Amino acid sequence: MKTKRRKAKTIKIRNLLIGGNNPIAVQSMTKTKTADIEETVSQIKALEDAGCEIIRLAIKDRHDAWAIKKIRSKTEMPLVADIHFDWRLGLEAIDNGIDKIRLNPGNIYQKGQIKEIVAAAKQNRIPIRVGVNSGSLKSKKSILRLRSGLMVSEAEPSKAPAYWQGSHMSRAQEMARSALNYIKILEGFKFYDIVVSLKASNIFDTIEAYRRMAKYCDYPFHLGVTATGPEYMGVIKSSIAMGVLLSEGLGDTIRVSLTAQPQDEVRVARNILESLGLRNFGPQIISCPTCGRCEVDLAMLVNRLDKALSGGNSKLHTKDSRPLQLAVMGCVVNGPGEAREADIGIAFGRKEGLMFKNGKALKKVAFSNCIDTLLKETEKINA
Repeated sequence: MKTKRRKAKTIKIRNLLIGGNNPIAVQSMTKTKTADIEETVSQIKALEDAGCEIIRLAIKDRHDAWAIKKIRSKTEMPLVADIHFDWRLGLEAIDNGIDKIRLNPGNIYQKGQIKEIVAAAKQNRIPIRVGVNSGSLKSKKSILRLRSGLMVSEAEPSKAPAYWQGSHMSRAQEMARSALNYIKILEGFKFYDIVVSLKASNIFDTIEAYRRMAKYCDYPFHLGVTATGPEYMGVIKSSIAMGVLLSEGLGDTIRVSLTAQPQDEVRVARNILESLGLRNFGPQIISCPTCGRCEVDLAMLVNRLDKALSGGNSKLHTKDSRPLQLAVMGCVVNGPGEAREADIGIAFGRKEGLMFKNGKALKKVAFSNCIDTLLKETEKINA
């Protein structure tokens, strides 16, 4: 099944195009103090090695904003400044060479401040992400301030779309309305290089917010679920929410937010995209869950193979650009069948396995050197 993507406007972030028919990009965020240039650059490089394509930096103060200039000189990665509360930090970030600004409608909402940021963004030809978080809408005071700046007046409900008529709205509706009103402000300043995100910790709010938003704008969507909890739960919640949205054609960039190393976020994001057939980063490993029949340490073997293949390798694709499938199976029940169906596979018995290639048995392989043997055979695929 091929997913039909929503036709979003194309936006440029440094040298990367998102939206339109461009590949869905993987994003993450550094977890260092941005002003610590050495540590931040080190994490950026680790993210790049993991396959990240856009990196966001937390800009908490002027020291963080000033650090962008030196960080920019040490990497070509597209960098996004995460701006909250102090609009002037957005101007500082732009002056120091950032490639994109993220603004939160919940804490930067005064039109005069937004106008200043828009003018600088226009001059430097960088986009703005309207980044709505459910947590930023919890404050009634913030919501009232946002509503006071509506481009569609609440005093004239007949002029408002049916979408935001009524006094009782769900969290998802409130998030979408917040983003739409902010977009109206940006468009009022003739600014259209916009990306939108609507992140909640609840996956149903997240899904509903993006679905609603898709009816009212064609700007690219950055997908994500926020505050997802422990790492394993974060992987599950992110996979469910983004899996649903991506399968419906929504989403142009994604970030998996985990309480973990940012490289782990990238790996999960890439796996989500590959599982849906939306990106092709390299070989796909097929392995069994193991049971009492398994007589080898298959988990160790699969982990070693996964690390050896991490980051992807263009040489490990088939001639028709389909991702190479590598099967590593632990017993004789389903093992031979799965190994035979893969491009290259091994079905293990007690101490050795039978290797298959292109559906045919190739040779027996000792467990001790099966990884090296498997990798050597993959290199011959396109030879």
